[in-house]
Amino acid sequence: MTAWLGEYALDEARRELLLRAAPVHLTPKAYELLRLLLERRPAAVSKAEIHDRIWPGTFVSDVNLATLVFEIRTAIGDDPQKPRYIRTVRGFGYAFCDGAAATQGAFASPVQGRLIWGEREIALHEGENILGRTPEAVLWVDHGSVSRRHARLTVHDGHARLEDLGSRHGTFVEGVRIHEPTSLRDGARIALGSVAMIFRVFEPAETDSKDA
Repeated sequence: MTAWLGEYALDEARRELLLRAAPVHLTPKAYELLRLLLERRPAAVSKAEIHDRIWPGTFVSDVNLATLVFEIRTAIGDDPQKPRYIRTVRGFGYAFCDGAAATQGAFASPVQGRLIWGEREIALHEGENILGRTPEAVLWVDHGSVSRRHARLTVHDGHARLEDLGSRHGTFVEGVRIHEPTSLRDGARIALGSVAMIFRVFEPAETDSKDA
């Protein structure tokens, strides 16, 4: 599952914080704290609960917790004086701010994942979607920079991941060449070699009105 914080994504499958598909460094304990706050949002989480989760059976001072919060805020560009994401609950603990942009990366229906390539709009189906110059491809791209089986876009249980299949000219997400399966968010810019396209997710009502 992937949770979004504005442009940042917490990819639980990879146990990484990502910014436009590029990893953002977090120590393991800072990752666990961020994950806990996301799980409990919008509720405030007490220092005692955080200590039990991050340092079970071990006594540590509140300085250690403050250091982890500082690390997370630095990683996501959050100002403690005017926080967008993490607020301090004085004398208690920490919580996500009301209205913080943290949403799940899943989309409701498999057929609503689509690729926009120029004027073409290609619906993706549940499971594997091969992209390239092979006749079996969901998206057939006849271009010199695109391999026969260039990439695989897998849609499963409301999530989408893009994987390069050993192409010569590479697969890119937000301008960064990927070397392992990478989660996609709505509006992600991807490229097969030099052929650019956009991954989109449409809400059920929007799709129904479009098809009407």
